[in-house]
Amino acid sequence: MFTGIVEELGEVTAVENLGDASRFRLRGPVVTEGAKHGDSIAVNGVCLTVVDHEGDEFTADVMAETLDRSSLGALSAGSRVNLERPTAVGARLGGHIVQGHVDGTGQVLERKPSDNWEIVKISLPADLSRYVVEKGSITVDGISLTVVDAGPDHFTVSLIPTTLALTTLGLKQPGDPVNLEVDVVAKYVERLLAAGQGAAK
Repeated sequence: MFTGIVEELGEVTAVENLGDASRFRLRGPVVTEGAKHGDSIAVNGVCLTVVDHEGDEFTADVMAETLDRSSLGALSAGSRVNLERPTAVGARLGGHIVQGHVDGTGQVLERKPSDNWEIVKISLPADLSRYVVEKGSITVDGISLTVVDAGPDHFTVSLIPTTLALTTLGLKQPGDPVNLEVDVVAKYVERLLAAGQGAAK
């Protein structure tokens, strides 16, 4: 489990095409400290398993399903990525509960800068819009954010200077894809309500 608090802005150093998968090599001195084979690291919000670790770099295999459902397939050597290790038991939950299971992708539609923050508008797939509410939580490229405005096909978030400086959202431009993970609590509530309605019939 993750919290959506990005630990560092890492970099893709190599991508190897394996046919039905890809092997990524990524640099991140913070998240690789003490890393070992089998550990989990979230890359732009996608939970990946460490295959190998050497120095400040690690490799992870990404299967076709993940490449198809996330924006990882658009990454190449030199791409910057958000990196986060799983939260430790007993640690503070700084963001919200994040699984690292991407629900879909959106696209940066618009950026509106101001003196102290920036409003970013992001497209929202129709099948995810029911889970996104004003002042609720959403994960964008692995970053736990609060929804400012929720429309039927988009939402907006307000980004502070720290988020702009230390995550990929400071680099994304209109047209760029982003990974989205909606609040898992909303999905469980929907499933439970549907089951309850079916039992009542």
